[in-house]
Amino acid sequence: MSGIIAQNSGRHTGLVKAASAGGEWTLIQTQTASGDSTISFTSGIDSTYDEYCFKFISIHPETNSQSFTFQADTGTNTSYNQTMTTTYFRAYHNEADATPAFSYDTGRDQAQGTAFLTLLGDCGSDNDEGGSGTLHIFSPSSSTFVKHFIATTSSSHQAPAARHELMAGYFNTTTALTRFQFKMASGDIDAGTISLFGIG
Repeated sequence: MSGIIAQNSGRHTGLVKAASAGGEWTLIQTQTASGDSTISFTSGIDSTYDEYCFKFISIHPETNSQSFTFQADTGTNTSYNQTMTTTYFRAYHNEADATPAFSYDTGRDQAQGTAFLTLLGDCGSDNDEGGSGTLHIFSPSSSTFVKHFIATTSSSHQAPAARHELMAGYFNTTTALTRFQFKMASGDIDAGTISLFGIG
């Protein structure tokens, strides 16, 4: 987020101001969930920007203890099963001040896998629970290199507990990625917004 003027960094509408050296965030699209099984972004991801960012705010699952996940696809394909290799760390601390932990989660990483990747793990469905975060995709239109991504999230785990998750990896394809889909591992996305930005 280099170059962004502090008072504008949290805005989700229009063009976020930046210094002349670059760093402008241009809002491409926002979708609001309301009992949706999936949220798909099927346009606006092309060679215009070298970096794209999804911001997901107050994602709330319909079903308790479900994970918010994502995958990508190429062209006009809708299988959302691109091969990826990833890492996954998490920090955890519950409201009873017990079982704090920071660990690598081998159950959520992938090694040349095609499953949807967890962004928010085991979210609670109480009215005051949910999660938020960001997902950065680098050079999705490259026809030469694999496509790297970094994500960081914070959520109310169903325990209840605070949970911070860090993910990174790459889609092992040199074909342009043009579509991204988000969904819960089971059940619908009860509420929340997802905004797509181009960063240039």
